[in-house]
Amino acid sequence: MPNYVLSIDQGTTGSQVTILNEEGQALYNAKKEFKQLYPKPGWVEHDPEDIWKSVTDSISEALVKSQISVHDIAAIGITNQRETTVIWDRETGKPVYNAIVWQCRRTSDFCDKIRKKHLKTIKTKTGLVIDPYFSGSKVRWILENDKNLRRRAERGELAFGTI
Repeated sequence: MPNYVLSIDQGTTGSQVTILNEEGQALYNAKKEFKQLYPKPGWVEHDPEDIWKSVTDSISEALVKSQISVHDIAAIGITNQRETTVIWDRETGKPVYNAIVWQCRRTSDFCDKIRKKHLKTIKTKTGLVIDPYFSGSKVRWILENDKNLRRRAERGELAFGTI
């Protein structure tokens, strides 16, 4: 029985799935885009359900069009948006806020303040720069701007992750 690799590239504007054979040749490719949300200048969001649907629809299309059974998939490779931030309900698994995209600059002022006070310490300990790209300032922003979500997070009802 042949073994295939299912490759998922979950990107900023859409999700692409490629099925590769044992020689690494692409047999089928499916791509689904999703809506970009710009609530204010410099802000970028996605509906997390749209992201998920783009992935599952791309997988389904690739499997159906290639006529490959899910049982013939030996491995799945995933690449993603990395720092796009999502908060969801621990019990239901449903998102409770739009995903804040890695490109979003809404936390720039906060990062500037932190950078002035703690740049050397953070750079020494983490090797990273302080930038709105990273998820920590995004989570803080959500919890500072939605008191109900803050209360739910304090009760342990929410979880956070990146795409």
